[in-house]
Amino acid sequence: MKLKNSYLFIIIFSLAMSLAGCEMLDTRIDTLPTEENINTNYSTLWGLGYAPYTYLRNGFSSIDGNLFAAVSDEAEQTSPTSSTQLFNEGSWNAYRNPANVYERCYEGIRATNFFLENSEDYKTFLALNRDTISDGQRQYNLDVKDIAWLRNESRVLRAYFYFELIKRYGDVPLVTKVLTADDNTDLTRTGFDEVVDFIVTEIDAVRNDLQSDWASYDVTQAGRITQGAALAIKARTLLYAASPLNNSSNDLTKWEKAATAAKELMELNQYYLADDYQQLFVADNTAKSRETIWALRLGTNNSFEIKNYPIATPGGESGVTPAQNLVGAYEYKGTPDPENPYANRDPRLAYSIVTNNSFWNGRTMEIWAGGNDDEHNTNASKTGYYLKKFLNPNLNLVQNESKLRSWIVFRYAEVLLNYAEAMNEAFGPDDNNGGGMSARQAVNAVRARSGVEMPAVDADDQAGMRERIKHERRIELAFEDHRYWDLVRWKDAEEVLNQPLKGIKVMKNEDGSFSYTDFVVENRKFISPKMYRFPIPQVEISKSEGVLVQNPEW
Repeated sequence: MKLKNSYLFIIIFSLAMSLAGCEMLDTRIDTLPTEENINTNYSTLWGLGYAPYTYLRNGFSSIDGNLFAAVSDEAEQTSPTSSTQLFNEGSWNAYRNPANVYERCYEGIRATNFFLENSEDYKTFLALNRDTISDGQRQYNLDVKDIAWLRNESRVLRAYFYFELIKRYGDVPLVTKVLTADDNTDLTRTGFDEVVDFIVTEIDAVRNDLQSDWASYDVTQAGRITQGAALAIKARTLLYAASPLNNSSNDLTKWEKAATAAKELMELNQYYLADDYQQLFVADNTAKSRETIWALRLGTNNSFEIKNYPIATPGGESGVTPAQNLVGAYEYKGTPDPENPYANRDPRLAYSIVTNNSFWNGRTMEIWAGGNDDEHNTNASKTGYYLKKFLNPNLNLVQNESKLRSWIVFRYAEVLLNYAEAMNEAFGPDDNNGGGMSARQAVNAVRARSGVEMPAVDADDQAGMRERIKHERRIELAFEDHRYWDLVRWKDAEEVLNQPLKGIKVMKNEDGSFSYTDFVVENRKFISPKMYRFPIPQVEISKSEGVLVQNPEW
């Protein structure tokens, strides 16, 4: 039985709003359907199973309705009133954190707990008042299969919400049931490693009972949790757990577990590097690609183009503009051209960033002083660059032209780089631990991908390979909501995020050539060790009456 899309949306939205209307650990569920109605109505039960998906956050609207990149050394937000400045000036706090996800994640966790508790006896309840023997048997079996899948997906989603919490806050309360009026709702924080163990255990419990590929089973269900998505969550969680921020003793067994988890996903032999890096991130290519492991499908829209098209493009607002810090990190692929610093570079530069005098969106970009796109125009780029990655080209925003969009949560290139990092830390650059790829082979596979074809890395030892892997993540995963978190988990943020953010000034010479000069856009501030963890929202600290302990220095 399939619901009409509009009916399904109404059910999910109503249930999500009912859940969201409660306080994070509130026990009141009297506004929700009664237990009897839930368990005897397949449509409502199915809607409850989908409700946790409504709490997932897509990276296109991480902060100020745009990318999180402007909080790192990747980019700058054009708007002078951007909330990113709270991070960049070091003035965010427990009362005001524009990137706070604490409540939203716990609302998602509550939705999963509520569904899991109220669907335990789903086979019996789905059989009530219906034919399960003759004509209705096939439909009953399909409904049972659907709810079983949703129950397993809910456990994975709950694990994912907990990963997003520990990534930011460290120790957090671990809640695995809907709290009742008889429960103590003032919960202490559970240790980071214990939450990691919970995430891994939950995923291992259901990994073999998940759909392998929703798109091939029912394309309308693409975007739901699959076996690959579950293993990707596990692999990323274990990588973060092994990283210096969370592994101060450098316990090598944690790195080994992270490598094994990534290898498990690689050995599915289901995902591959896409042939066209640039096209991977636009239109419906994202959802269709065999590189994509899990993507959130966002429908047809043009909001990201409006926010990030260059200001001289009708309808564009500039938005997130790349920094020279990132542009300068792209390697040369050939002989440097003193008159064109963007020639003969890693192809991913041109795929991801709009540079002066390049041709894009049907015109030549005039970022030089006096040009149509230069910094003196209202809301123009502050850095001398514009974003290209993710943007569907040539949309007519004046006529409200739109394209399909999906946010990639996990893709295969990240898995290869996760594996490379963990293998290098556990075994060194060239030891494959008895089978599979070595760290060097994995990172080189990413660099050799079609359309990129960068030369193999030249690191001689573990330390050198570590830096090469960090570099490759910076380039390959640019703007994909990895850079800030990588710097934090490596404990590199205090060095990197205290460096000035730089841009480029371009002058057009009389002979038509250009001169390029670096300049400081702004000075940034990252306070260590304070900012390695987000503050628990002060409202939660206050409500707990001292049970919840705030992170240090907040």
